[in-house]
Amino acid sequence: MNRERPLVSVIVPSFNRSHVLRLCLRALEKQTYSPIEVIVVDDCGTEDAAEVARSMGVTVLRTEVNSGASTARNLGAEHSHGEILLFQDGDIALDPDAVENAVNILQAEPRLGALGGILHPEPLAAQTLPAQYRALQMYHWWMPTDRPTLELHAAVLAVSAEVFKEIGPFNPHLSDTVSADYRSRLMRKDYEVRITAAVCGRADHDSTMRMILSKVFRRARVSAREWTRGETPGDSVPRAFGGVLLVVAVPAALLPLLVGPLGALVSPLLVAAAVVLDGSTYRRVFARRGLPFGLYFSAVHLLVTLVGATGAGVGVLQRLLQRGRPNGVAWVPQTGDLNNQ
Repeated sequence: MNRERPLVSVIVPSFNRSHVLRLCLRALEKQTYSPIEVIVVDDCGTEDAAEVARSMGVTVLRTEVNSGASTARNLGAEHSHGEILLFQDGDIALDPDAVENAVNILQAEPRLGALGGILHPEPLAAQTLPAQYRALQMYHWWMPTDRPTLELHAAVLAVSAEVFKEIGPFNPHLSDTVSADYRSRLMRKDYEVRITAAVCGRADHDSTMRMILSKVFRRARVSAREWTRGETPGDSVPRAFGGVLLVVAVPAALLPLLVGPLGALVSPLLVAAAVVLDGSTYRRVFARRGLPFGLYFSAVHLLVTLVGATGAGVGVLQRLLQRGRPNGVAWVPQTGDLNNQ
């Protein structure tokens, strides 16, 4: 990066939800940093998201067929002109200083290959109880900034155009593990990766428990099935073990039928141990939101943890069943066609 204030290309993959996209673009209009170009990539949506984006004066591209966020991000990168690329999902409204903070950090640390952001513990638009739960859960659990972690999320991700060209585009064949794949590729090139609270936004989280549980199960299953050595941060191991305890607690509830009244103690003790292993999350939520919501959060969080552990178990089983089978042609990043320099 040669200029003191390099051009930043903000690339926003979009699929419907035009009312939330409008909030996203309004937040970009309020950024303290300039110059910025905003590129919205409409992934063949059926709503008026593209028209909303055009009416707000941003560049709009469209994929040929609905292909997922990775393909949309790659298309936006191919048509970008910035020295820094900032990828953000279309359901996130960034804080006014997010872009400026990202630029300052990337400029100050040349070996920082990518900088991830976090999400506020309050939802953007949907204010249902499940959406409020999800915002807090992701803030304390999914994007932790207070513990050593190797996590990185494409939902809010800044990278220099030079590094993006070197590493190659996002793998279009991945969805739930695309961030882990990109992080691994960066680290194989000896780049550092980090997430920071200095780049923060508010997301429109899923508004129903059905949506949340379905997503948690799928992500856990796919992540376990496609896991490779070095991808899981060590600070998630206690929580993962807590999920295993919850899975065991379900059949353990039948122990009184087999061993008598003392068997009734086993399942509650397993649940209590799982709570202890994730104790910091529960304590912070109670401190932030008080007793009534804390109790709601606790019940839901136990269910979400159980569903995630079950999904991971299914993924491990699929991995074992697929062992030795051909996986098809490996995808190789193509870097030569990225014209974002």
